[in-house]
Amino acid sequence: MKDYRTENLRNIAIIGHGGSGKTTIAEAMLFNTGVLDRFGKVDEGNTTTDFDPEEIKRKISISAATAPCEWKDVRINLIDTPGYFDFVGEVVAALKVSDSAVISVDSVGGVEIGVEKAWDYVSDAGMPCLFYVNKMDRENANFLKVVEQLREFFGNKIVPIEIPIGAEASFKGVIDLISLKARVSEGNKTVETDVPSGYENEIEEYRNIIIEAVAQTDEALMEKFFGGEELTADEIVKGFRLGVINGDVIPVLCGAAVKNTGVVTLMDTILKFMPSPADRPSIEGLNLKTNQREKRTISVSAPFSAQVYKTVADPFVGKISMFKVMTGALTSDMEVYNSNKEKKEKPGNLFLLRGKKQVIMEKLIAGDIAAVAKLQYTTTGDTLCEMNNPIVYDATKFPAPSLTMAIAPKAKGDEDKIGNGLHRIVEEDPTLKVEKNAETKQTLISGMGDQHLEIVTKKLANKFGVEVLLSDPKIPYRETIKKSAKAEGKHKKQSGGHGQYGHVWVEFEPILGGTTDFEFVDKVVGGVVPRQYIPAVEKGLRDCVEEGVLAGFPVVNLRCTLYDGSFHPVDSAEMPFKIAASLAYKKGMASANPVLLEPIYHVEVLVPDEYMGDIIGDLNKKRGRILGMEPVGKLQKVTAEAPLSEMFKYATDLRSMTQARGTFTMSFVRYDEVPAQSAQKIIEAANANKDKE
Repeated sequence: MKDYRTENLRNIAIIGHGGSGKTTIAEAMLFNTGVLDRFGKVDEGNTTTDFDPEEIKRKISISAATAPCEWKDVRINLIDTPGYFDFVGEVVAALKVSDSAVISVDSVGGVEIGVEKAWDYVSDAGMPCLFYVNKMDRENANFLKVVEQLREFFGNKIVPIEIPIGAEASFKGVIDLISLKARVSEGNKTVETDVPSGYENEIEEYRNIIIEAVAQTDEALMEKFFGGEELTADEIVKGFRLGVINGDVIPVLCGAAVKNTGVVTLMDTILKFMPSPADRPSIEGLNLKTNQREKRTISVSAPFSAQVYKTVADPFVGKISMFKVMTGALTSDMEVYNSNKEKKEKPGNLFLLRGKKQVIMEKLIAGDIAAVAKLQYTTTGDTLCEMNNPIVYDATKFPAPSLTMAIAPKAKGDEDKIGNGLHRIVEEDPTLKVEKNAETKQTLISGMGDQHLEIVTKKLANKFGVEVLLSDPKIPYRETIKKSAKAEGKHKKQSGGHGQYGHVWVEFEPILGGTTDFEFVDKVVGGVVPRQYIPAVEKGLRDCVEEGVLAGFPVVNLRCTLYDGSFHPVDSAEMPFKIAASLAYKKGMASANPVLLEPIYHVEVLVPDEYMGDIIGDLNKKRGRILGMEPVGKLQKVTAEAPLSEMFKYATDLRSMTQARGTFTMSFVRYDEVPAQSAQKIIEAANANKDKE
């Protein structure tokens, strides 16, 4: 690829609802630029940006894939992103390094939840975008209806800059309302022609919307507009571009990417109206020398800096770090400084990634998106820079995982394989969390949903050769007592020579208020239990509380008071007193009304108002207790407390109830007593598992 100036780059993410044709849009653009000599199809599994075996098998995008191409002396760095919410981390990462976005909209489905979410992402990022109404060749496709929906949802910023020629099966091209030219498809080519007759009224209506939007971007144009003067073609283009970059205007285009209709106009629009990296605001970071925040202009003349936005664990190449050059320039012979890890790195070969293919580059400039293999210390989010000009850019904020499952190998002895594989996968997926639960001894994996975790298991099998099983995590139940009880423990054994003798009386009582898990009190008087054996009694009791008498769960909120006992001058020792303490524990706990406790979590759910009834009803079914409701922006927040055992699949339930419009967070609060009916089932299941072991 030839050298480009920053002004001649376009970094654009293609985002939107799942199944709206994002991958096909990218494929059509690659075909039009001559990168491909054959137009790949998602159904045939041969597109450039869906190359992972799971993507091909499922016919959906799972990872964000880059696809650079050259169009009229401009390099467009496309990033094709997944539309399914389980892979939202890929969208967030892509938008971190994009300068604008194409939001793909289904011509029949209209403003679906994926479109709403995409709009939220670009709005939060303050990023220019355009809407591309795709699949105009489908039955019931209706461009004007979709435009009305977009304006209803997102306001008067929505400005169509083209209208379709024909509809459904007869859709054959578009009319560019700015250049007043028609572009129709002839085979795989796009031909520019004069505007056909019959569209005069629509053209006039939408041209007026465009000119009004342009006039509002500049005072001089506003005066000219209200003075009744015609705006020139150059003024319209210049004003419209300014409006797009400022976020005051959102263009709407249309087409049928699968037939490569309307895609050339989309590409011209990207070049003409969407910002280059040089048009974007300066980027802010922490200067490590001054320890102050500073802004750096996205320019080749600034000191080199870059940020890694994605890591790929390739079983053949090793670790690939994908990054954006924020400022300055990078060559393959440079040594760079990882300011997060405070380590030097030697990048070596630099390359652009087009799907899975590498395009070697000698030099990268401010605004470039590229990749490098085998960086030793660098991970996602790290900043690379010059050692003499150290800066750390803010890391990407990825959404927290919402579904947790236990993961275990199918075959014994594969634990190390699982550990190594998960470590590599977590490196490339920041929305995935892995932890070892010390209490339940399970490895827990947390992700964005069922499909996300299923894909992880497939990666473990395909890339790292280990088959795994997912199951619901064990609940870390607790046991306690509700009343006081006294119990005797006597251990006496005679077998010739020295015998064994230990004898204690212990009172067991609950600690009200849950201030501590275990407390040992020594109330022995008169030396009935010698001082040297009392620590053994305490040790015996501490060992015992690891397992309760109901189902073997740890005991909490327990006070044990040693108040009496006896000893033998020859046969007593520490071990008999430990055993005596355990005998007293079993008797005392059994008669002190033992109960099962379960973890209770604080839950906050954010949903649109129309789903409130369903959410509250569902939480009540889950033994939840509603604490309050309050508006938060356009949404309603429901605050509740609910047992963890009922909330494992809540991510899936909430998505189903709200069509993915709801979000939630959970945090541990305390332990509460399990209702008797539920407790009995838990105890029986736990004891049955112990018998199996």
